[in-house]
Amino acid sequence: MMSDEVIQLLQKAYSDEMETIMNYLTNSIVLDGVRAQEVKEGLRQDATQEEIQHAQMIGERLKQLDARPPASGEFVARQDSLQPPEDPADVVSVIDGVIKAEDDAIQTYRSLIKAAEAADDPVTEDLAVEILADEEAHRTEFKSYRREYGDN
Repeated sequence: MMSDEVIQLLQKAYSDEMETIMNYLTNSIVLDGVRAQEVKEGLRQDATQEEIQHAQMIGERLKQLDARPPASGEFVARQDSLQPPEDPADVVSVIDGVIKAEDDAIQTYRSLIKAAEAADDPVTEDLAVEILADEEAHRTEFKSYRREYGDN
């Protein structure tokens, strides 16, 4: 029998990835300004490639565990920090929101690694390790953008 904690963390991770896709894509559309271009492209690439891939991998793992990924009726938004800024030139607030979202994702995947290890589920553990590495790389990328704007 699979651990309820592993299933719950996978379902949370799936929902978080789907919310991240929406917020990254939205911010990549609404940001304006010459300085925003690199950040917009980073968001667009993460949203349309890596985050979708993460959601697909997590969804497939849930199916393998006789569970299912949550759908829109079960969705609860949690990423307040990633809402588009009132000022479309406020790139810093978006960068800070991305860093916070990546920190949250990193914490989720670290919890999933521990839960999967305790449940003797090496497949889920490996999946979480792989995605964790991607999330840490995203955070590093956006921290480098943040340094360009100063540490206000």
